[in-house]
Amino acid sequence: MPVLELTPLQARRVALAAQGFAPRARGVQPKHLLAMLERLGALQLDSVNAVVRSHYLPLFSRLGAYSREALDQLAWGNRRQQRLFEAWGHEASLLPLSLQPLLRWRHARAAQGEGIYQQLARFGREQPEVLSRVLDQVASHGPVGAGALNTREEKAGPWWDWSQEKMALEWLFAAGEVCVASRRGFERLYDLPERVLPAQVLAQATPTEAEAQRGLLLHAAGALGVATEKDLRDYFRLSPADCKARLAELEEEGSLLRCSVRHWQPPAWCLPGLKVPRKVVASALLSPFDSLLWARERVERLFEFRYRLEFYVPAARRTYGYYVMPFLHGERIEARVDLRADRASDTLLVHAIHEESVGLDAQARDALGQQLRALADWLGLTHLALGG
Repeated sequence: MPVLELTPLQARRVALAAQGFAPRARGVQPKHLLAMLERLGALQLDSVNAVVRSHYLPLFSRLGAYSREALDQLAWGNRRQQRLFEAWGHEASLLPLSLQPLLRWRHARAAQGEGIYQQLARFGREQPEVLSRVLDQVASHGPVGAGALNTREEKAGPWWDWSQEKMALEWLFAAGEVCVASRRGFERLYDLPERVLPAQVLAQATPTEAEAQRGLLLHAAGALGVATEKDLRDYFRLSPADCKARLAELEEEGSLLRCSVRHWQPPAWCLPGLKVPRKVVASALLSPFDSLLWARERVERLFEFRYRLEFYVPAARRTYGYYVMPFLHGERIEARVDLRADRASDTLLVHAIHEESVGLDAQARDALGQQLRALADWLGLTHLALGG
């Protein structure tokens, strides 16, 4: 079978369509949220809150204004409403329940000290009595947060100076012994899996590691459209060895097809029956944690756009700003917008707009203005201030 060949523009269109960028329907319902969540496979969670929590933004970028409370219910509502769960997918993520069986192997490896931070793995080996005590407390009192279990009397130190109870909860979460039942603010509240996850999900058979990893790679291929091996493995953070072995198996059985993109050095893969859109019409402000931007090398290949986070860079050394949202217009990323939601003044502050080399034409400027106004309205902010 001849290898499918794509131009860079075709690859970009395939990627945008796979990520759900298309003309928006009016009136976003929970079914639209669920369909998009199944397509993307993961919403990355992060504590940075300069505009709004990161997991809310990808759906807004693709669907427009929707109820954040509806997403909360899908993630942390009662078990009849729940359609999402928290896990280590691509970093800490919200994922569709359909993927839960495909991540159990990761829990098993974490329980053996693999795939989690070395400090956390060491804690699990050295402090089994703390793990047992904390798990008993969750069973007796859950849902419960780390703060309620904290027995440390001294003041906490710098970031990541976790108490023993917090360390235990993070180990138990990585190992699948506890789940995130809900959140209080942004604090996780933990409980036992049987009290969080729907019974029908827990009853599903557990795939083998190889089966689960193949399933994750197929989902990643669908969400990326066309992707290199490194792109595919990054989506759900598989190891190079696991990814390469599963990729060979999927290619051999015909579930993934090898293809090529002009000017891409590594080979690429796609699902059979790939369709290349003639055009992608999209206009959106993107979260720094949007799945379209996860793999920085891929972003440079697709858009000729170099993007880096500057949250933890000293202010004097930042190039573009603290919270910078790329502006996708048509089929290009045309600007970077430094934003902050100032609740005290009821204002969405636009600190700066950095245009890319091509620059914004009149249509793009109008589209950006509309997106900024829509974002402010969705956030419940009355004012929009440029250069604030």
